[in-house]
Amino acid sequence: MWIPKSALPKLLSIGRFCTVNKAGIEVYSTAISARPELRCIPQKFQIKFYTTDPKITSSPVWKIGRLNHVALAVPDIEQAAALYRDVLGAKVSDVVALPEHGVYTVFVELDNTKIELLLPYGDKSPIQSFLDKNKSGGLHHVCLEVNDIEAAILDVKSKGIRTLTETSRIGAHGKPVIFLHPKDCNGVLTELEQV
Repeated sequence: MWIPKSALPKLLSIGRFCTVNKAGIEVYSTAISARPELRCIPQKFQIKFYTTDPKITSSPVWKIGRLNHVALAVPDIEQAAALYRDVLGAKVSDVVALPEHGVYTVFVELDNTKIELLLPYGDKSPIQSFLDKNKSGGLHHVCLEVNDIEAAILDVKSKGIRTLTETSRIGAHGKPVIFLHPKDCNGVLTELEQV
């Protein structure tokens, strides 16, 4: 979000916490809590600012790790598993029912990550609504590992990223997970998983 220069002239003196160009001043949200001189910025502006500057966005509390898996919603889990096992030669797990999540899962083991195959379990499965819109299935979500899920949740929420649940819950690997809203993550449903 941009603020016209005339609206907040004090911002001109705050260095790395903002950038100035002809259009106005871009202020970084983390700067607002860290710098007293920025507390004059109205709350409605504060929640919209962001930066990719690693000096500002890197967190000493939690760290993102590797890609854990890519999840595919499929209309026929046995057929999908057979593709990866029989045609492509990958190691494929058995089908596992996860009624608390409304899915059946199969994991395809690859050298550097996994593919999770998802099939709806029950009438209220979130996967069913996805398949209703995408009859042949498709990419459902990506899962990234984090070293401290609770710190990650607090941090992403403070930066304006919505989560699909208020707190983490136990995922398919028996570890705490949380999903980040796709509208806040470039259109991709993103799962964070504790390692």
